[in-house]
Amino acid sequence: MLADLRSRGYAVAPDSARAIIAERRRGGQSPRPPPLEFAAEILRRDVEAYDSHAQHAGTVFYDRSVVDALGMLNQVAPLSGEELEAYLAKYVYHRKALVFPPWRDIYVNDAERDQSFAEAEAVHPKIMSWYRACGYELVEVPRGPVEQRSEFVLRMLTLP
Repeated sequence: MLADLRSRGYAVAPDSARAIIAERRRGGQSPRPPPLEFAAEILRRDVEAYDSHAQHAGTVFYDRSVVDALGMLNQVAPLSGEELEAYLAKYVYHRKALVFPPWRDIYVNDAERDQSFAEAEAVHPKIMSWYRACGYELVEVPRGPVEQRSEFVLRMLTLP
């Protein structure tokens, strides 16, 4: 769906985890470093993506966000309340987070997505819980063709 939003002129930021996995595979390494290292690198890249788009005048769509990265990091190295609050205050997104539940009909494994569908289903409620704990309202994007999902997102955000 990000490709469709990009084709409509919106700025998009890709998934850092996929980029890390692709780079490691090209370098002949295992897909993922140890969990703490992986989470820290995802967070570093997501912060970098946020900062690089900070001056963008329009809406930016993120595949994943600093909030996702913080959740992953918190699982392997729990953050203090103060540390989490500092990140959430600095890296602010729209309060309505778009949710795309696992959808078997379109779920495809590839070189960067080796997580099984069952694993994606198991992780989904944890991600939703994390976003709620971080103060976000979750809006589930209905299933349908890419163009319809994009239209729903743009209407929900009242964008042209």
